[in-house]
Amino acid sequence: MGTNETAHLARWWKASDDLEVQCCLCPRACLIADGKIGFCGVRENIGGKLYSLSYGMPVALNIDPIEKKPLAEFMPGTKTFSLGTFGCNLNCSFCQNASLARGAYTGASYERYLSPEKIIELTLENNCRSVAFTYNEPTIFAEYAIDIAQLAHEKDLKTVLVSNGYITACAAKDLYPHIDAANIDMKGFSEEFYTSMTDSHLKPVLAAIKRFYDLNKHIELTNLVIPGKNDSMDLIGLWLDWVEANLDKQVPLHFSAFFPTHEYHLSPRTPKETLSQIKEHAAARGFTSVYLGNI
Repeated sequence: MGTNETAHLARWWKASDDLEVQCCLCPRACLIADGKIGFCGVRENIGGKLYSLSYGMPVALNIDPIEKKPLAEFMPGTKTFSLGTFGCNLNCSFCQNASLARGAYTGASYERYLSPEKIIELTLENNCRSVAFTYNEPTIFAEYAIDIAQLAHEKDLKTVLVSNGYITACAAKDLYPHIDAANIDMKGFSEEFYTSMTDSHLKPVLAAIKRFYDLNKHIELTNLVIPGKNDSMDLIGLWLDWVEANLDKQVPLHFSAFFPTHEYHLSPRTPKETLSQIKEHAAARGFTSVYLGNI
């Protein structure tokens, strides 16, 4: 069947003309011709139906400290069973996981199918108290994540989502209730940054953050600080304004150092002083949980 014999019928799509389908998982709303694959690289139109190529096909499995997600204030000191697949619905020039985000399911080396039941079995065997959907963008394997999360909760395991927040309202409505804690990555608080550096848009990300917060779930937010691109104190101030107005000052905020990688090498590594200045500014404004990363 298409690229992957284990392809799983996708959710969040509708049929169009001439065997085309429109994916409704993320704001890209890809219109996919028969035999073609959407922008994310893992959702294929096979005979006028949309299939998930990443369902049951993790290519990254690790046992991580929960703090590595990063989640600073959710089940501290515990281990999480982390998994990721190929594919992503953004195109960040500064991607730090490009081998996964731009990877593809080709060749026999990626034919290891792991059912949701097997993921839970591995989680318990390794004495992890949660399952984390991470490394690449979990939105693009949301069907798999939901099925794993349902089984996780039956075994009293928690679920963690590390996401870019680029998701439609209908997909978030189905996925987010199954998630106990999330770290959502706000790339840079301007539409210009999103369009030029990630080939996407800011507004859907903010909507996703608010949607998850409104479920009264545990949420933490990360901002990768790139010199000359999204590190101005004015921009940081606008981000803090938004968090204060739409969430609250107790939401843990992570500001992480950038280092040149993937396709973007024009900015230097973020100076530690920049991150310290941001932390001091946020603390002075009354934000109670500010963390610095990659330093």
